[in-house]
Amino acid sequence: MNTIKGPAVFLAQFVDNKAPFNTLDGMCKWASDLGYKGIQIPTWESFLIDLDKAAESQTYCDELKGKINSYGLEITELSTHLQGQLVAVNPAYDTMFDGFAPDAVKNNPKARTEWAIETVKKAGTASRRLGINAHATFSGALLWHTVYPWPQRPAGLVKMGFEELAKRWLPILNHFDDQGVDVCYEIHPGEDLHDGVSFERFLQATNNHKRVNMLYDPSHYVLQHLDYLTFIDHYHSFIKAFHVKDAEFNPTGKQGVYGGYSDWIDRAGRFRSPGDGQVDFSGIFSKLTQYNCNVWAVMEWECCMKSPEQGAREGAPFIKKHIIEATQKTFDDFAGGEIDKNMLKNILGI
Repeated sequence: MNTIKGPAVFLAQFVDNKAPFNTLDGMCKWASDLGYKGIQIPTWESFLIDLDKAAESQTYCDELKGKINSYGLEITELSTHLQGQLVAVNPAYDTMFDGFAPDAVKNNPKARTEWAIETVKKAGTASRRLGINAHATFSGALLWHTVYPWPQRPAGLVKMGFEELAKRWLPILNHFDDQGVDVCYEIHPGEDLHDGVSFERFLQATNNHKRVNMLYDPSHYVLQHLDYLTFIDHYHSFIKAFHVKDAEFNPTGKQGVYGGYSDWIDRAGRFRSPGDGQVDFSGIFSKLTQYNCNVWAVMEWECCMKSPEQGAREGAPFIKKHIIEATQKTFDDFAGGEIDKNMLKNILGI
């Protein structure tokens, strides 16, 4: 069995225009001082990584990796959550998602999609140059506005939607395959890949492409009332990345899963700092270890109550406490490992 790696932290939610959160060196020292051993890098933050350079220059990647290693840190994964989202955007969301796109492709959905595809490909090349074999992203969504169907979805719509989603992602998946890197889709409401069934639809549409894998984040399953422990039983072979993020779901007589358009603090389902919600992390770390999942435990801070600074301080020891040092010894192996056929026959009376 593998021992899960960590603790690590996703830098995206901590980026700020104030030190130490506005430079790579500052964020590396901050993370290292808190006890983290790895960082997941959001590639849309150019001061953390120049994706164009990383895709083109091994020297740049070696220097970037060397700088991060000098703080006692490793790069766990690169993230293209925002760029991956733009691979597939339903027109209903064009205006809002244009905020994630560069000015040159805004108000031009076709150009935006092409830009997103090429940008995610660059992250695949950069990952290979950095010696990383897993990548974190979103799938985007063409069908999300039909998730609770009214009016009823027309026959064939879902099949066509996943075929189109696969068509857009297959060039990316093939490129990642060439680079030897897995694409780990965060299974997440708002994405067409938001639960196990939708993941299987996409896997089928890509002809079971071997680079289609998962980023497992239990917080999104709590808010869907999905059995996040049994989920690991079903999909452990696809889990190649892991976010440690907590959540709670406290329905009332006035609201449930959908939240009545309330702000996060007033919703029945809320994201919380690790340890403050309802996620059974002991069960999760046990199952991921049992199934030999070779992943980094990466804290993602999203909490409507606790400050990011406190969340980060508490995150490293929380993860460290839950990491199981996988045993290499069978505790009840008193009989030894050698097979003695005569002894076995004697035990069986044959």
